[in-house]
Amino acid sequence: MRYLSTRGDSRNPSSKTFTEILLGGLAPDGGLYLPETYPQVSRAELDQWRGLSYADLAYAVLSKYIDDIPPADLKALVDKTYTAEVYCNARIGDDACDITPLRWLEPGLGILELSNGPTLAFKDMAMQLLGNLFEYVLEKKGEQINILGATSGDTGSAAEYAMRGKHGVRVFMLSPHGRMSAFQRAQMYSLQDENIYNIAVRGMFDDAQDIVKAVSNDHAFKAKYKIGAVNSINWARVVAQIVYYFKGYFAATQSNDEQVAFAVPSGNFGNICAGHIARMMGLPIGKLVMATNENDVLDEFFRTGVYRPRGTAETHATSSPSMDISKASNFERFVFDLVGRDPSVVRELWAKVDAGGSFDLSATPFFAALPQFGFVSGKSTHADRLATIRTAYEKYGVMVDTHTADGLKVALELRSVGMPMVVLETALPAKFEETIVEALGRTPERPAGLQGIENLPQRVEVMDVSVDAVKQFIERHVNA
Repeated sequence: MRYLSTRGDSRNPSSKTFTEILLGGLAPDGGLYLPETYPQVSRAELDQWRGLSYADLAYAVLSKYIDDIPPADLKALVDKTYTAEVYCNARIGDDACDITPLRWLEPGLGILELSNGPTLAFKDMAMQLLGNLFEYVLEKKGEQINILGATSGDTGSAAEYAMRGKHGVRVFMLSPHGRMSAFQRAQMYSLQDENIYNIAVRGMFDDAQDIVKAVSNDHAFKAKYKIGAVNSINWARVVAQIVYYFKGYFAATQSNDEQVAFAVPSGNFGNICAGHIARMMGLPIGKLVMATNENDVLDEFFRTGVYRPRGTAETHATSSPSMDISKASNFERFVFDLVGRDPSVVRELWAKVDAGGSFDLSATPFFAALPQFGFVSGKSTHADRLATIRTAYEKYGVMVDTHTADGLKVALELRSVGMPMVVLETALPAKFEETIVEALGRTPERPAGLQGIENLPQRVEVMDVSVDAVKQFIERHVNA
């Protein structure tokens, strides 16, 4: 299995292996890595995979993309990652452990629980594996890495909990100052591990993400300071997320002749991009229902064909803050497939985006081909969010977080008769206590060990939106 850049030449013989792209993040040309072709899953394989445990299913899926790690080693890494100890300790009031249980709200409508990992968010599903992969590859190479990432709320804590104490790894995590929930901030900033550094920038997530990309595109700095990535620009994050689409499909169906719709709250497009790839592999996904919050750049594209990223001033601060994103990195991966995997088209489109502009595909054959990819979309507002949280609690007896509420709201609007609708859970409601109280008049339960986390001492450096300031911070701490 070889990997190419969304902006590169598919005929270029310098395609990479999985371990070659694992540590790097962006490709040298500024594009994102994807496999040269998507491996196909046969009906016989689907039949065989249906009864597998999560760890065994993860090994089966990942083996199709990772062939430069010995199979026994990959199996050991997967088995080390996907355990009850890692993914079931956060569950409240449920003694049984299924790593990603499907909770039916009513016939044909369910929530796939993805938020029982150490940081109570779906990001743990991939990030825990990424931490183990990083440690394995770095040890084999005898190298170190300095991870530079950006978070809108959940990626940061998931990365830090996955990398804390890892040999040869430092984490420099950027977050938007004052824009995350108090719980999210406490999860990150209260960590005292020596290899974890938090930087809060006076801006939005998109500003932080732009800094990460600017540093990654400074090839001399990236090489000198061994800069790596954990954001979903990193292919390993996306490929690990493909697994739970298969697991959710099997849980929602009796046979592999059925189709399933997945509703996915979307900010940076990584989570639903994994669903798109699972569908391209042959998983019978009938619809991919993409839900945005008030920052509806992606919904606008799927409705109109116009992709118009917003600036900081136009990006709303909302009660589903992890989706307060107006420039979705992983969208480039999908557009690469949409335009027939032609990197010259992607380069042309993203030259406009990188210059602060937009692009319009509405009158092109590409937009006309969009329905064949199964996407539909909708948006949710603060009022919608509150109403959906109330409905879920009063009608189904389930408390959902604000982002999952966005997904559920759009899912209810876009259900099809005869096709099960599975909403991907984003986080546990404890992470967004203020809005839960506003909606329900009661505080959500917290897993043991997370009581009073907001009162712990916090370590964070606040700085302006500045690529140079972040570089200097990295230099200072790497050379200390």
